[in-house]
Amino acid sequence: MDPAFGDALVRLLPNLRRFGLSLSRRHDIADDLVQITVERAIANARSYDPAQKLEPWLFRIMRNAFIDMTRRKRTAGIEVDVFEMPESLPTDPSAGIEARLMLQSVEVAMQDLPEEQREVLHLVCIEQLSYAETADVLDIPKGTVMSRLARARLALSEKLGMAGN
Repeated sequence: MDPAFGDALVRLLPNLRRFGLSLSRRHDIADDLVQITVERAIANARSYDPAQKLEPWLFRIMRNAFIDMTRRKRTAGIEVDVFEMPESLPTDPSAGIEARLMLQSVEVAMQDLPEEQREVLHLVCIEQLSYAETADVLDIPKGTVMSRLARARLALSEKLGMAGN
């Protein structure tokens, strides 16, 4: 690609964007049109006659791109932007429901644990403190943290029916 062609193309980007807005009346589509136009112009730079003005040639490319886009939209049907309507995404709620039910079961089972086990389990498993940090918080030896945690995990797995798994 000729450097002069590239420089002229860059200088005309604001004009292309304005024309894209005029055609589409939407900023996102205008940006798409500018991108398509630049891609097509670079791909077909050899067919451009340097004796002619560049602007009309680019505008013609953009107008054709807009016509192509409009035709495609007519045949494509209704499009929904998932960021504007996330509820339109197809999802299987069973995994989320199952996780929430398991979390509720764990919370209930934790309430039945002795306070000393519940504290250690919460600090290590939920707050993600190390054994040493948990020992400092509770002012107990690190070995006591490990034994309470082991007993808490065992009791919790029994309450949830997971013992032996």
